[in-house]
Amino acid sequence: MAAEKASGRGQAWFCTTGLPSDIVVEVDDMTFHLHKFPLMSKSRKLHELITEQETNPTRNQSNFSAEEEEGDEIEQEQYCHISLPDFPGGSETLETAAKFCYGVKIELSASNVAPLRCAGEFLEMTEEYSEDNLISRTERHLSQSVLRSVKDSLKTLKSCERLMPLAETLGIPQRCIEAVAERALSADPSLFGWPVNDGRGSSNVLWNGIETGVRRKGTSRITSSDSWLEDLALLSLPLFKRLILAMRARDLSPDVLESCLMYYAKKYIPGISRSNRKPPSSSVVSENEQRELMETIITNLPSEKSSRSSTATRFLFGLLRTANILNASEASRAALERKIGSQLEQATLDDLLIPSYSYLNETLYDVDCVERILGYFLDGLEVEIESEVGDGSVRPPTMMLVGKLIDGYLSEIASDANLKPDKFYELAIALPDNARLFDDGLYRAVDVYLKAHPWMAEEEREKTCGVMNCQKLTLEACTHAAQNERLPLRAVVQVLFFEQLQLRHAIAGSILAAESAPADSGRPSNVELEQEGESAVAAADSSTWRAAVRENQVLRLDMDSMRSRVHELERECSTMKKAIEKIDQLGASGGWRGSLTKRFGCKFKTQVCDSHEPTTTTTVVETRKTRHHHHHLHHQ
Repeated sequence: MAAEKASGRGQAWFCTTGLPSDIVVEVDDMTFHLHKFPLMSKSRKLHELITEQETNPTRNQSNFSAEEEEGDEIEQEQYCHISLPDFPGGSETLETAAKFCYGVKIELSASNVAPLRCAGEFLEMTEEYSEDNLISRTERHLSQSVLRSVKDSLKTLKSCERLMPLAETLGIPQRCIEAVAERALSADPSLFGWPVNDGRGSSNVLWNGIETGVRRKGTSRITSSDSWLEDLALLSLPLFKRLILAMRARDLSPDVLESCLMYYAKKYIPGISRSNRKPPSSSVVSENEQRELMETIITNLPSEKSSRSSTATRFLFGLLRTANILNASEASRAALERKIGSQLEQATLDDLLIPSYSYLNETLYDVDCVERILGYFLDGLEVEIESEVGDGSVRPPTMMLVGKLIDGYLSEIASDANLKPDKFYELAIALPDNARLFDDGLYRAVDVYLKAHPWMAEEEREKTCGVMNCQKLTLEACTHAAQNERLPLRAVVQVLFFEQLQLRHAIAGSILAAESAPADSGRPSNVELEQEGESAVAAADSSTWRAAVRENQVLRLDMDSMRSRVHELERECSTMKKAIEKIDQLGASGGWRGSLTKRFGCKFKTQVCDSHEPTTTTTVVETRKTRHHHHHLHHQ
């Protein structure tokens, strides 16, 4: 049959063949004026409906008056009216199916093949009824074209959402899901780069949907993986869940699976990216739907550590913040914290600053959450160390990175006036001793905390300072700590002791270097004598040796001065001890001790002259002044 022209007039569709239409088919709000013979030749169901109406013509008499207003081209005795309220795909699909019945060439695509397959099933357009019918045509296109492409399979899967449950009965969604999972299994994971954009589309797409605001050279072409990820993000949540489960069942690459979850989450869950100020183009509007989507993403995240950059970790922290806002289940949040803990070394300080959304927490940031994440990291690292080397004394690079990260986090939260000393102490000692090469970062955090909490008792101040190891402070940190009036006396004495110890080691090292310098200086001079001459080398070695000797003399003077100050401090402590014992022998009441406490500004103990116990504030202040005075005289 030759192709026939069709035209639409408002809500009516006419087949302009020059012959009057003898049947009207209603689908949704559209009326199709067609002819019986082409429809009956292809559709068994339409043949039965038309035959039934012809045998019982009274059923359509009520519709004659409405059709008379359209014109006189339809004869009442030939008029047939059929209504298809549940037609799959709606009026657009029926229009294409009608064209197929008239012999018009139709173009099948990934978007219309599923609706036409369902329409063929609904109208019973089988191969047994008519050769090369609509069902066989659509089935061939599905198997030979659509299911061989991930992008086309996703488009067809998306079109099935409005064809349920007929499409499910025909197995079209499951076939598309299996095709996508199989094709993704053979995809190159390197095509799924980080980060993934939020799915809104941009002219600045660089790789897999990356939008940075700057266009690189040669990156105007969108990759195939990016294009089908965009189609993946258009799926409804039930179909997306089925697709992800199918991918996991086939042991899909964790990077590919994580890319799919990340792309979908960024499109529909607001607030994941701090840099993204625009709201996502999301159809998920209710809080319950967002919570369900959130838990679906978290549940299906691969347990393996991501091999990508820190962008994946930043995404996980954004997911955690949103999970806290949406009050996701405890199991989901615990799984997400465990996933973050497995790659904590990739995090930044900004990632750890998770606001506290619960009214039960008085602190600005959620310290408990960071403490749990750190615990998961240490548990995983312990298992990794035992399985690889079997020795817990080694210092892995990841441990050093996390130690530096936690020190920065402690310095950031230390200024919070509501942060309890016990909470600060527990987080500071959570890392093992080998996590820090130097304790300068920890000392900085302690100093900030003491400054923000001046009302702390002496016992709490000493406990807080006990988190740092004075032996691991650099010389600059020791110099600052010795002059820090916020530190308790015990910590200052420890710092002074280890500072003196460092000076001793420095002096010993300089002496050894000076003694070995004359012996070593002759060796290169004999070699250089044949090439450049001995005089230049001897003069250079002589000047180096004199400089080392001068430095040793200065260090010896400093050590002697410090030794004399220590002896003076011990004598003063001994005098104070004798005075206290004399008061105790005279049977002095508590009032005497209270008056001495007020006078000296500290509580006296019988071990006050012990070199490991703190002295009075007055004595230490005077000692510091004497020290600076002597040091100034030596330099003069």
